[in-house]
Amino acid sequence: MTFTHHEETPYPEHPFAEIVRILGKGKKGSRPLTQEEAHRAMKMILADEVLPVQLGAFLMLMRVKEETPDELAGFVLAAWESFQIDNDGLVDLDWSSYAGKRRHLPWFLLSALLLAENGITVFMHGASGHSAGRLYTENMLGYLGLSCANSVAEARQQLEQRRFSYLSLEHFCPKLHEIIELRPILGLRSPVHTLVRLLNPFNAPYSIQGIFHPSYRPVHQLAASLLQQPHMAVLKGEGGETERNPDMECLVQSVHHGELSDENWPALFPRRHVKPEGLDPEQLAQLWQGSFIDEFATASVIGTAAIALKLLGKADTQQQAHELAMEYWKARDRLKFNRP
Repeated sequence: MTFTHHEETPYPEHPFAEIVRILGKGKKGSRPLTQEEAHRAMKMILADEVLPVQLGAFLMLMRVKEETPDELAGFVLAAWESFQIDNDGLVDLDWSSYAGKRRHLPWFLLSALLLAENGITVFMHGASGHSAGRLYTENMLGYLGLSCANSVAEARQQLEQRRFSYLSLEHFCPKLHEIIELRPILGLRSPVHTLVRLLNPFNAPYSIQGIFHPSYRPVHQLAASLLQQPHMAVLKGEGGETERNPDMECLVQSVHHGELSDENWPALFPRRHVKPEGLDPEQLAQLWQGSFIDEFATASVIGTAAIALKLLGKADTQQQAHELAMEYWKARDRLKFNRP
């Protein structure tokens, strides 16, 4: 039995086959997708118009070559078109949380709640469980007496009531959540892990993202620029979350109205701390309430909040941003976040 060249096959070609061919046509013949092609591809994926074998091929071909800013922008635009969310200016800061923490507790949660206490509305989105042995945000909020939202409507309610809400990806884009869940089957992360960080479903004017691999930082930055996101910052966060590690220098790459900038934030300690033996999520509330004292954790909370405050234009310099974050922390309402 002989297989003929694709132009001569007797069966009509599946519309998604062209996308797979562009990405997979050998070393010399393949090329990245244009923004328009990426948009079309993701539209078909989200509409369930792609066979599982095609989706697997697409995800792994993308993974091998890595996403371009144009591809990411096309994917995000298709995702935006699939959301049923009113962008009415409710959210100030979009905060993505997809990595999970392994070496340290998610101190960034306290940074986000500190901003919320000071009048900044923070929407956090993420997914849990795709990597074993990590602490995911949605499982951590209960330790602060907070519940996750289970729908866009509930998220909106929480944002109005307490200026903070966390909503899992499965509740606003179930198809992308399903693809993230393929990680144990494919053995690798896919371009969806990058794409979800850029989603900003409430179209907040400010967004902040953490990544693990430094090479992704400029890709996020350029994609945000193509998407005309007014203000976005991306950093190599602790464990891949949006969290500044106070023991290390932190490069933050930003976009402000199409203008790209890079800024180094210095380490806050001369030498590194020893990572804790085990992780006790009870310490999140204890640190906030002042019954647990830890200089690394406190510097993490303040340092991460400072980066967000500078992004938000609440301070002109790193020094001012840091001082403002410290003021917020000292003045926090310590009676909050008691577990029910």
